[in-house]
Amino acid sequence: MQLKQLNAEFLVSEQITAQDVRAIAVQGVKTIICNRPDGEGADQPNIIEIQQAAEQQGITVEYLPVTSGQVTDEQAQAFRMMYQNAKKPLLAFCRTGTRSITLWALSQGREQNLEQTLLTAKTLGYNLQGIVPRVLKQANPQSSTGKYTVVIVGAGAAGISVAASLLSRQADLDIAIIDPADIHYYQPGWTMVGGGIFSPEKTARQMRKLIPQKVKWIQHAVAAFDPENKQVILEGCKPLSYNALVICSGLKLNWHGIEGLVETLGKNGVTSNYRYDLAPYTWQLVQNLNKGKALFTQPPMPIKCAGAPQKAMYLSADHWQKQSVLKDIQIDFYNTGAVLFGVAAYVPALMEYVAQYGINLNFNHQLIKVDGQQKRAWFQVTTGESKSIMATEFDMLHVVPPQQAPDFIRASSLVDAAGWLDVNQDTLQHSNPKYPDIFALGDVMNAPNAKTAAAARKQAPIVAVNVLQYLKGSEQFAHYDGYGSCPLTVERGKIVLAEFGYGGKLLPSFPKWFLDGERPSRMAWLLKEQILPPIYWDGMLKGHEWLVKPKFKTD
Repeated sequence: MQLKQLNAEFLVSEQITAQDVRAIAVQGVKTIICNRPDGEGADQPNIIEIQQAAEQQGITVEYLPVTSGQVTDEQAQAFRMMYQNAKKPLLAFCRTGTRSITLWALSQGREQNLEQTLLTAKTLGYNLQGIVPRVLKQANPQSSTGKYTVVIVGAGAAGISVAASLLSRQADLDIAIIDPADIHYYQPGWTMVGGGIFSPEKTARQMRKLIPQKVKWIQHAVAAFDPENKQVILEGCKPLSYNALVICSGLKLNWHGIEGLVETLGKNGVTSNYRYDLAPYTWQLVQNLNKGKALFTQPPMPIKCAGAPQKAMYLSADHWQKQSVLKDIQIDFYNTGAVLFGVAAYVPALMEYVAQYGINLNFNHQLIKVDGQQKRAWFQVTTGESKSIMATEFDMLHVVPPQQAPDFIRASSLVDAAGWLDVNQDTLQHSNPKYPDIFALGDVMNAPNAKTAAAARKQAPIVAVNVLQYLKGSEQFAHYDGYGSCPLTVERGKIVLAEFGYGGKLLPSFPKWFLDGERPSRMAWLLKEQILPPIYWDGMLKGHEWLVKPKFKTD
């Protein structure tokens, strides 16, 4: 018997026995609801046995039998009444717990947070995707469903770019883009903000000015998907239908994944360039630090822009070197991974700067806890098969949080075992043949490419072509080679321009005589500082596909 807790007052479990009741009472349960009909299994105790054992423990037992796979609305309402009137905590059980948690979810109706319900259930091992249409019907029995030819989830770099690329090919296409945000951020610029090169305002613009005018902007959050019925479910259980769906919702920064971090961010010397409001604090700390210990961390992969954790470190060290204080500052880089950078060709150039700045490299060290007031950080250290904990002090701590797909993505049936949207890495179409109408790009998907804006720039035209191919019934799709770019800012004025695809294959955009990406160069710096921002705002987001040409496999 394993009790699974949904909230402070409700638990579910598989079949219990009379002998389990004492242990259930110890856990504080006051009411038990049995949702399994007597006689369903040869080894199943009947309800009378459980009632007799429960009476001895002062526990009330209710009997609401449900045939497997046949939960009715009437039974959900009966469960709701039992739930409301019962003493809490309450335990409901059936053979596996599935009927019980389904009854609970249906009994909550429109009052529940559908996204959180699906995610919590999935975390406990229950897939409630099948109840989504019923919850919608409960919440909006008379509502009509809006419908668009293409629905795009997310208006970040990937979402706006793919919308613009679609319109550049078919100007009359009926497109809706879903995103609740008012502000769009040029996130690659935050490293430069943290290095005192860009102002934060340079990286932000109003969303309404960037979404193409011909695209319907639906300023809501997504709660769930109903792919069998080709619907996206918005907050408030409002359905939106599509012929083709493009998911590019980005990822979620899990700040709570490190104990104590949220309480100290933006103060006590703890900062991160991964947030718009914190990047200026990074530069403030760098300017004010004249001696002491500076820590820079990198979480488990995958993360948004794998080079960003060390870019912050190199720019900081460069400033300290130019201010003649580097000799008094100890710099430690703590990387959860085992290598400095995943593509070996770029490591020699980076190691030269590691030596120049006197950086201590600590691999297989994962930040797990921070105490800002005491200025201490704890790391889990992996050595072979063993793990240990070590602690160290700091004067400045630049943190990169662990990252994952958004909750409504992880709660869906569209993801792989790690919670990322599951796609064919070549076509970026969903990997499940049941969902040929679904495509994805950007940080949310599981293709093994770098999660960077440069990757989205290459992916957007490819997805646009493939969506249109799907809509006209063709199975000839353009292929993505895994291209991603990471301008590794090693000092103010020089960058190692890493460009690579699947398997670490080097994919330089320029001839080596013009720009050698394996060596730090002034040319790459000019590209990052002066050329890439206009390419982003005025090219990529407007459907101008510079340096991109979608290719079919036969090309």
